[in-house]
Amino acid sequence: MTNLCIAAAQSISLAGDLLANIARHQCYIEAAAVQGVQLLVFPELSLTGYERGLAAQLAIAPQDPVLQPLRDFAQEMGVTAVVGMPIRLSADSPVLIGALVLAADGSLAVYTKQNLHAGEEVAFAAGTGGSMLTLGHDRISLAVCADFSHASHARNAAKMGADVYAASVLITEGGYAPDTALLQGYALEHSMAVLMANHGGVTGGWESAGRSAIWAPDGSLIVAAPGVGDALVVARRNREGWSGQVVDVANV
Repeated sequence: MTNLCIAAAQSISLAGDLLANIARHQCYIEAAAVQGVQLLVFPELSLTGYERGLAAQLAIAPQDPVLQPLRDFAQEMGVTAVVGMPIRLSADSPVLIGALVLAADGSLAVYTKQNLHAGEEVAFAAGTGGSMLTLGHDRISLAVCADFSHASHARNAAKMGADVYAASVLITEGGYAPDTALLQGYALEHSMAVLMANHGGVTGGWESAGRSAIWAPDGSLIVAAPGVGDALVVARRNREGWSGQVVDVANV
């Protein structure tokens, strides 16, 4: 078993302020690099906040130059970062909820949310997912929020050989218990680590529950943030198994 270090960035997004959020993301990436994190996953639509009413005007192409400084920084820090952004794949295409993979080698990959929550169709179209990521000997499958509410999504990830199922989410207090029960169940059923990166505060009028978490392949909880607020939730795997810690990033 090779070493692996993954983390959830429980961040608080500033509504519609892409440049400010890029700067905050850089702080998280730097903090993750200090911890030796290889894969850092941010919440759903982390670069803009969950702002459905602003999505059409904020949506960009994944390769837009505005994101190049963040891509360069992730490469400089040696961290593969998964960030959330409303995107258009062409000038006349619909707006999608994107999870952009800013890889440590400088490459870019795109995952688009496949399953929409009720009400999201007014601002977004359903996407088509994306390819599995590879970190050393490990394969990582991405999900964005409602994707994981479909058991087939996690099942397909497992069939494709996923070692880690990483979900970028916005989960409120009312949905936290059932949603985390699903995610923990996937870890146990499919023998894969499961990471959930939730927002650290209010976004788009929704009060996030925070408490981002990572479960081991046997379904046991490795680590979870204690509540809302900025936090870096880190899980490490070595020959002895999994361990976790929560790093305070309240000053980012």
